[in-house]
Amino acid sequence: MADKPTDHHRGVVLRTERLSPHMVRIVLGGDGLADFATNGLTDHYVKIVFPYEGVEYPEPFSVKACRETMPREVWPRVRTYTVRAWDPDALELTLDFVVHGDQGVAGPWADRAAPGDVVFLLGPGGGYAPDPAADWHLMVGDESALPAIAASLEALPDGVLAHVLVEVDGPQEEQKLGTAADARISWLYRGARPVGEALVEAVRGLDFPEGHVHAFVHGEAGFVKQLRRHLRLERGIGLDRLSISGYWRAGVDDEGWREVKRDWNREVEAEESAAIAG
Repeated sequence: MADKPTDHHRGVVLRTERLSPHMVRIVLGGDGLADFATNGLTDHYVKIVFPYEGVEYPEPFSVKACRETMPREVWPRVRTYTVRAWDPDALELTLDFVVHGDQGVAGPWADRAAPGDVVFLLGPGGGYAPDPAADWHLMVGDESALPAIAASLEALPDGVLAHVLVEVDGPQEEQKLGTAADARISWLYRGARPVGEALVEAVRGLDFPEGHVHAFVHGEAGFVKQLRRHLRLERGIGLDRLSISGYWRAGVDDEGWREVKRDWNREVEAEESAAIAG
């Protein structure tokens, strides 16, 4: 098996499901997922590989070999998606995709995906799971964070308090979120407002319960930055109690956001440190 790929997993589309007008579920399977494994995190993610059509890539295919031997402009594109569910016994990996017509790369692919289609995956990565020692949980996000929020709710123990705020286009985008927790779920409808504006208002107006919170806040970078500042400076939540990141940034594609995200994070941290010191 000298030609076995070493830097990716190979998934085959088993079935698809339209969860809402703008959310499509893809279930992948096949022996190419035999080495795939998760470790209990609820924000596990994979990077889906999208080669350019008409470009000849090294055989056997390898993302690493492409990057080492080919011009940057034809490197396969990668898009990051949360693992909604993983069944190691059935070798079934569930991913949910936000779809907005022909926008982007992954959304249109998911919209057209059919059983038998093949896709390559890198990962998984991840870094968050609800802390069982927390007194209560705060989960905030737009559509891009909804799969991780749904997985996190399913992992919460019976009766634990969770305030969940999810912003979507409108009521038609709501999903049933299963949990044994005492989850206070608020669906916020964006309408014509900027992404995240309703979330910022809702979190600022939320009456925080007593006790230690474990917070998960993810989605568009602009509102995430505002909420990070609010939670750190005004609510006094330490970084060890906060999982927060910009999954994407309005007006920038995935490659562009990855290129500037590290510097953006440094700027946010510097502004935060200066505010705390001042």
